Amino acid sequence: MTERVLLAGCGDLGLRVARRLLARGDEVWALRRRPPVDDDGSIHWLRGDLTQAESLRDLPFGITQLVYSPTPDARDEAAYRAVFEDGLKHVLHAVDRGALKRVLFVSSSAVYGEHGDAWVDENTPPNPPGFNGRVLLDAERWLAEQPVSSVTLRLAGLYGPGRLQLIERLRTGQARVPRDVTHWSNRMHIDDAAAAVAHLLALENVESLYIGVDNTPLPMDVLYDHLAACIGAPTPAEGAAPTGIGSKRLSNARLRASGFTPQWPDAREGYEALLRTNQMV
Repeated sequence: MTERVLLAGCGDLGLRVARRLLARGDEVWALRRRPPVDDDGSIHWLRGDLTQAESLRDLPFGITQLVYSPTPDARDEAAYRAVFEDGLKHVLHAVDRGALKRVLFVSSSAVYGEHGDAWVDENTPPNPPGFNGRVLLDAERWLAEQPVSSVTLRLAGLYGPGRLQLIERLRTGQARVPRDVTHWSNRMHIDDAAAAVAHLLALENVESLYIGVDNTPLPMDVLYDHLAACIGAPTPAEGAAPTGIGSKRLSNARLRASGFTPQWPDAREGYEALLRTNQMV
């Protein structure tokens, strides 16, 4: 059955989701404050501001699936809340509830805190250390209370084309890693993240929550040292763990059990492929 999908917020991830949905025959609308002017017409672009309810009055009728995936540049809690909490409410109130069958909310593993070496899955109680995680968790909980089928996908750190900041930091000697205490790094290729969104939209018996991450969480020093060797950069120096995110090993067992298989199960392989494509090795 052809779905009528609205991507509320359509940046890099949203565009990759859109291409997958179009390939399987869905109709796709994408909402942005500034839609592109050179699109080929496959995506139906809409102009609107998620934080301004009045700009969402003319959403298309009969949307059956909604993906909420804004990419805010907000640096304070109030602005973040306006996008992820208020914006979600504005869109959900603006669409045709009678036709809407599923809402997918793209959240983040930032809702989890410090767990050391322990595995973290969907049953692990969230304890966000930063305002971004707190806001996302509030939005998740509000959505779960609404009378519509919904699923939340908590994504780990994304990498992929155009997302090679880590490589540049390693190349210029700016990257630091903790070595005395293990700090876990959790990654997911952006194409796998897009595939996971499309997979969950099509899944008949869907759970309410999934973690989006690859199969291989790595100690940060293991990942950084490997990538430094790939590009011929010095081994990164000792340094403090990143602040405000906590160490944890994220599990994708539930997502894989649903039938999803990542193309890039290990970030080392995914980064190596990107480096070859960008002729950086």
